[in-house]
Amino acid sequence: MKKVAVVILNWNGKELLEKFLPSVMQYTDHPDVEIVVADNASSDDSLRFLSSSYPSVRQIRLSENYGFAEGYNKALQDVNAQYLVLLNSDVEVTDGWLMPMVEYLDTNFDVAAIQPKILAQKNKTHFEYAGASGGFIDKYGYPFCRGRIFQSVEKDNGQYNSPINILWASGACLLIRSQDFFQSGGFDGSFFAHMEEIDLCWRLNTLGRRVVCIPSSIVYHVGAATLKKESPRKTYLNFRNNLIMLYKNLPQKTLKRIMIIRLILDYIAAIQFAITGKWANAKEVIRAHRDFYDNRKKYRSARALNLQKCVEQHIATVYPKSILFAYYLQSIKTFSALKWDR
Repeated sequence: MKKVAVVILNWNGKELLEKFLPSVMQYTDHPDVEIVVADNASSDDSLRFLSSSYPSVRQIRLSENYGFAEGYNKALQDVNAQYLVLLNSDVEVTDGWLMPMVEYLDTNFDVAAIQPKILAQKNKTHFEYAGASGGFIDKYGYPFCRGRIFQSVEKDNGQYNSPINILWASGACLLIRSQDFFQSGGFDGSFFAHMEEIDLCWRLNTLGRRVVCIPSSIVYHVGAATLKKESPRKTYLNFRNNLIMLYKNLPQKTLKRIMIIRLILDYIAAIQFAITGKWANAKEVIRAHRDFYDNRKKYRSARALNLQKCVEQHIATVYPKSILFAYYLQSIKTFSALKWDR
């Protein structure tokens, strides 16, 4: 058994593998690290390219496109390692990217998962939208990062170089103990893609396990390489999956109130999409709510199990106020301007 397995999930991503796999091979040359590409039934010649150019990379061939969440669930069952690195195919790693995170897990046994500092591959002086220097959510479930609040992405001036407890680690580059991944139930496969890592890390937090960002480890992420930022499909998945996540993880005493407030806020978002001419996105917000409420009963058992296993009621890495209010009404655009006890 290898100590670490770096697992890249691929779907029709030959061009991304050609561009970014070389950095992984160059900077992950360690005898106790295995590099794996799990393929979601690609129809391009990704696997032929891998076989000819990188025969040392182990391939896991899935029978269909299971998406990010279930694709990793199935692939990781076939990986035997103490630590698992979930690495997007559009990530460029750097010299020394892996070992600081591995060493932190080796000496901090209450930590389940870690992410590095994630910078934008196309603008390397700035943080990347999906993860930056660690992820959080507010009391209503809206995600933001140390280095990015909504559309305001900060330049990396070393202001977030300290290790910190976070609520969620980005799925772009997520190091997790295999024991924690499987014992917590892994990803919710019904999410398909988007928000699944937040849902998983929220569960880890409630189990009393820490999630941490180690900024001395650095990677560069392209982002939106599979679904573009304004994709209606992405809008649907983000809104629907966020509602599922809230329903599964919120304490009973706050569930009804927060879900009502989210209904109002999401419909305001739909109106905003419509006003700006993004009719398809507006419709997807409405569809996301309809599908969630039509299928909510399917998540009752998962919610009951999460509440039963919960040992940490107060999650310090959940911002106890509204990030929408802070951003739009108080003009707080940077993480460092937010004040709360963590």
